[in-house]
Amino acid sequence: MNDNRKIYLAKAKLLIVNCLLLALIVVLAACDSSSVSRTANKSGQPIKDTTVMTQASGHIYLYGEIHAEAKIMDKEFELWSDYYQNEGMRHLFVEHPYYTAEYLNLWMQADNDDILEAIYKDWEGTAAHTPHTKTFFKKIKKECPETIFHGTDVGHQYDSTGIRFLSYLEANDLTESEQYTLTTEAIQQGRLYYSKEDDVYRENKMTENFIREFEKLDGESIMGIYGVAHTGLDGMDYHTQSVPSMANQLQEHYGDNLSSEDLSWVFRDIEPLRVDYITLRGKKYEAAYFGKQDLTGFKDYAYREFWRLEGAYEDLKDLTLTENVLPYNNYPMLIETGQAFEIRYTKVDDTIEIEHHLSTGKVWEGMDSTQQIIVE
Repeated sequence: MNDNRKIYLAKAKLLIVNCLLLALIVVLAACDSSSVSRTANKSGQPIKDTTVMTQASGHIYLYGEIHAEAKIMDKEFELWSDYYQNEGMRHLFVEHPYYTAEYLNLWMQADNDDILEAIYKDWEGTAAHTPHTKTFFKKIKKECPETIFHGTDVGHQYDSTGIRFLSYLEANDLTESEQYTLTTEAIQQGRLYYSKEDDVYRENKMTENFIREFEKLDGESIMGIYGVAHTGLDGMDYHTQSVPSMANQLQEHYGDNLSSEDLSWVFRDIEPLRVDYITLRGKKYEAAYFGKQDLTGFKDYAYREFWRLEGAYEDLKDLTLTENVLPYNNYPMLIETGQAFEIRYTKVDDTIEIEHHLSTGKVWEGMDSTQQIIVE
């Protein structure tokens, strides 16, 4: 055999070996990827590698609300209707227990409102017990009829809604179903939470329950409605400030697959009730009045009133700032940086205390806040 022939055969053999090696690498990589994906889906535990989660799951759109505010609920319906009609989304996560959402899903298929009325009665004494809440759900049933609710909170109303749904499952021979297991778990979560008023336990369980429900959906995107205390991406639990909020924990789990918006601005997007005039340091300012807030329950105080002093910021910005702050969410209206305010506190003995604040861009414990200034 001549030298050229030998070289040709050698190159051919080398090419075959390389092709086989490449094919083996592709197969192994595919197997490894499949194994990682299956492990992630079965574990049910937070996955730190968000790249894997991003490839495997849909998007989570969280919206934080002030409970039972009609304007906010109208905005939430508008958002959900848009996702439902234009994005094809069907799964709506809500701050209710598992069994309440399952009951709502039964009601969605019913030809009457008996189930909704029973649930609404169980909500008596809570923020959800307002006529606009029923209107919100009825609009969903009418205009977004394929909506599927997912409840991820601990077991509120466990001795009414919870026990009644458990009885429904038993009457329908569903004691071996996942519904029965998860209803029982939610009831136990509610009993434990209320026995200790353990808000850290609740925040962690809300996160755990959310992940469980979301992982069932095999990559579908969802919208979630929760109180603003649970939806801050940098937030801590509202009462103890000792563990990350639900959204904060979910962001650690899902990374860029999650977004959150505080809808409390909708409630505060209001016009002044009237325009007064207030004089400071010898200068008269137009003062937009935004009403009063009841302070019943706060020691010695009856209510407080809010004015925005138009054009006063530049005149007051060089005055001494104190350490006394007031987060934006305490105000009844929207706040922008570069504004000045007068707040009058009326005490139970009818005496009045007056504070003046500036919106300087101050952030206090993760919240945008105004700072009090000394006005002599």
